[in-house]
Amino acid sequence: MSDHQVDSRQDVILDSINEGVFTVDLDWRISTFNKAAQRITGVAPTDAIGRPCCEVFRANICETACALKKTFGTGKPVVNAMAHIVTTGGDRVPIRISTALLKDSNGQVIGGVETFQDLSQLEQLRKELQSRYTFEDIVGRSPAMMRLFEILPQIAASSSTVLIEGPSGTGKELFARAVHNLSPRKKRPFVAVNCAALPDTLLESELFGHKAGAFTDARRNKPGRFALADGGTIFLDEIGDISPAMQVRLLRVLQERVIEPLGGVEPVKVDVRVVAATNRNLSELVKDGTFREDLFYRIKVIHLKLPGLRQRREDIPLLVDHLVSKFNRLGAKDIAGVSPQVLARLMEHDYPGNVRELENIIEQAFVLCRGEMIELHHLPAELRPSGGASGADIGAMSLASMEKHLIAEALRRHGGSRKRAARDLGVNACTLYRKIKALGIETPDTDGRGNRSVPGPGSSPSA
Repeated sequence: MSDHQVDSRQDVILDSINEGVFTVDLDWRISTFNKAAQRITGVAPTDAIGRPCCEVFRANICETACALKKTFGTGKPVVNAMAHIVTTGGDRVPIRISTALLKDSNGQVIGGVETFQDLSQLEQLRKELQSRYTFEDIVGRSPAMMRLFEILPQIAASSSTVLIEGPSGTGKELFARAVHNLSPRKKRPFVAVNCAALPDTLLESELFGHKAGAFTDARRNKPGRFALADGGTIFLDEIGDISPAMQVRLLRVLQERVIEPLGGVEPVKVDVRVVAATNRNLSELVKDGTFREDLFYRIKVIHLKLPGLRQRREDIPLLVDHLVSKFNRLGAKDIAGVSPQVLARLMEHDYPGNVRELENIIEQAFVLCRGEMIELHHLPAELRPSGGASGADIGAMSLASMEKHLIAEALRRHGGSRKRAARDLGVNACTLYRKIKALGIETPDTDGRGNRSVPGPGSSPSA
């Protein structure tokens, strides 16, 4: 059998496999790319072969935790690692990866092979199962979050500019992506820009582009982010940090829907929906004279205010479960969850860094945890028990404190109504009343019906 016949037979075998398969040489350039790999990534074999694999896959692990790089370094295969790739259409696809070395007949390493499986359907099923309390990857069951979930589809259906305000770490970009993904523009680009990360000169070029010769080293035309987002959505993060000069440029874009690249002489029309976000109070900046009032009202057509995590503590158990599942997938681990003591400690923490801080806490715990359950000693030092108290003692105290806090919050939300608070918490009203007495919880002045609530010995719970 000739070499050509052998190669053809191998191609037929590879193309009959339902999993994506590709091989790389020692220079990390793709040498084989089967039909399943094309179907999953949207990249044709002719476009993939000869290119570095990181350019083709744009996976979240390419830069920091490449599975093939690990296999080259250790000589050992990687089995069932989790990752996400970005397709040619811009879709983010979850995949499961396995890798191995390629050797010639003399045992010399000549490259590597990676197989990957599209987990989109499994991911979709997981989302459907969790859909009661998730919305476009945003997790929550608190009243504040449920209200946002209710109005997001209506906001997305419009083309109005949106301003999202909230502390750092509350997930402003997630909400911006949800607005885009639910909108008629969802098949067009979503382009994010951090306005605080660049000085004015670079930000102007980044947003509006430049023409060749506009400045030193501008050797060719470069489209700006507005042009790249044409037909889609541009997300301007940290908009409260842009300079007065840039505010003027941005105001004209929002008013006239045209951009002027640096060095250009003709304005260019763009069809872009703008979603802006800030962790600052823009109203106060307007009063201080550091943010233009006309720009403020241009971007604040629709206003979303995101609560900090301390304002929605009842979402913490859901978020913890979500993050445990996420890091299990990414790290190919099988950690069951967090212990009751850990959950109680997490419920008590104030989270100045909001959801991002909680994510960092769980990620660190994953690194340290070698068992099936995250325990108190896996948490950062500032969250561990201090003094001589045992973990069990701290856990018991914390659980009581957590229960007390959740009941008080439920009563506050429902204006003192024990019946509605009990329904929200999923317990019997009589049970709730006993808990209120046992934990010494101060009830609101009203009972939810406009009556003063002063329970005495032997009194029954109010509706």
